[in-house]
Parts: sequence; C-alpha cells; structure tokens
Amino acid sequence: MTKFSILITTKNRLPDLKETLNQLSSFIENKNIEFIICDDGSSDGTSNFIETNYNSIQLIKNQKSKGLVYSRNRLLNLTKAKYAITLDDDAHILFQNALEIIENYFESNKKCAVIAFRIFWGKVLPENLSHSQTNSKVKSFVGCGHVWRMEAWRTIPNYPDWFVFYGEEAFASFQLFKNNLEVHYTPDVLVHHRVDVKSRKNQNDYQIRLRRSLRSGWYLYFLFYPWELIPKRFFYTFWVQLKTKVFKGDFKAFLAIIQALVDVFINILRLMKYANRLSKKEFLEYSKLPETKLYWTPRDL
Repeated sequence: MTKFSILITTKNRLPDLKETLNQLSSFIENKNIEFIICDDGSSDGTSNFIETNYNSIQLIKNQKSKGLVYSRNRLLNLTKAKYAITLDDDAHILFQNALEIIENYFESNKKCAVIAFRIFWGKVLPENLSHSQTNSKVKSFVGCGHVWRMEAWRTIPNYPDWFVFYGEEAFASFQLFKNNLEVHYTPDVLVHHRVDVKSRKNQNDYQIRLRRSLRSGWYLYFLFYPWELIPKRFFYTFWVQLKTKVFKGDFKAFLAIIQALVDVFINILRLMKYANRLSKKEFLEYSKLPETKLYWTPRDL
C-alpha cells in the first residue's frame, strides 16, 4: 500500500498551480508518494500543462466544472494511500520532514482521523517560522492544509457536494465526532497559503463567497445541532451579518444574505433527510473543544 498521497483540486488558476508544483517538487519526485490532481473543468490549459510537464502526476478531469467539494470527493475516493494530504492549488508544505511528523503522529494517536496543519495566509512568508503552539484536539480543520487517515474517511459519508464550496470540513468533523474520532491540530507541519485575505472583499467573487459561507453554516445547524438551539443560533448569525455589513452600506452582503436564505429554503428537505443530530450532551462536549485553528501569524510567538 502507498503510504502517502497529495491531492489537489484546481480550476483556471494555472499560475498558482505552477508555483505550488514548483514548491512541491521534492514530493512529486518521490516515487513513494502518490500525487493526484483534479482539473475541475479548467479552460486555461491546466490539463495540458500537467500532462506535458509532470508524467508522474495522476490527472483526473471534470469535463464540466462540478465544484470543489465534488472534486475532493473524487480524489479521496480514488487514492489508495494510507494517509491523504489535501492542499489548495495556491498552497504548499514548507518542511521536508512533514511526512515523518504526520506518520509518527498518527501512529501515536489512534483516535486521530484528521491532522490540521499550521497555515500561514499571505503572499510573503515571515522571517521567523518557529512557533509556541502545541498539539491539540480541535473542532475542525481547514481545507487548504490537512491530512486524512483514510481508514477514518471511509467510516463517514462523503463531503456533501451540494455545499459546493465551504463547510465540508465542519460536516466531516461532526460526522467523525459522532463516530468517536478526533481532529487534531499539529503546528509542526506548516503550510504557506499564498493568499491576501484582506483583498478578498474587493474581488469579484466576494458576494458568492459570502453567500456560500453563510449558507454552509446554516446548513450545518440543521444537519447537526439539537433542535432547540437552532432558532437562536440562526437568528443571531443573521443579525450579526446585518449589523456588521448591511447596515454599514454593504449592498453585496445584503444580496448574499438573501441568496443564502433562499438556498436554505430550497434544501430544507435534503437537510432533514441527511441530519445526524448531536444530543444535548454530545453538543456540550463538542462545544468544549478548542476552535478550529484557521490562521497562524508570528504573533503567536
């Protein structure tokens, strides 16, 4: 059995992907690592570039775009590896001993199903990459940098591809929690996610990102939260969006909120059908877990 695979989904971001593959060259050249990329309907020559320049990479294609979540399901259900690392097409692992750290950690923590990596978000790396954080159980993980114990992945339902983008990690984390399995944060593996987060609000996809982020959070309420907690949580998040965005003149946010509400209404029967609700006791236990470690900056030192 192959021990490690690296899985990447990409769509029309060839310059970012080129940089990622360049940064991961030592992993690509390692014949003991399975490397699979899903081209989600790109029209910028992504598939041709991979086929021409990287014979060792296994390429799968969606002829028409199916979305990030659908593509990640394809990759995870295709790999034969024991441990599967998922990266975004604009993210790469920094330390060469990452695989050794991952394997040792999984071997020492049998209930750990997913390892969440330390992730730096930004175009330029800080000079000091050391940290003062410790390994810990957490609620969930970030899609752009984590690794699955594939034995655990096969015990839960696939990511819900109708989420399209956002929320699939929390969906999986709730399912794992119901199966008495855990997500652990391991800061010794560092990922550089080459994204300027602050500029995203000014990008063309700001509205659709906000829409999908909101609706995925609301989907998760209906899928996993105890019934009595849903109304308060739902209306609180709705009010926060109005207060922090709409009342300050963010018209795109207003449209995103309305669209997210419509999405919830359209999918309400599906949400009821696939619910795997936590009991009050389970929810209290889950709530005590540390929050997902989304961002790392040198201020953590």
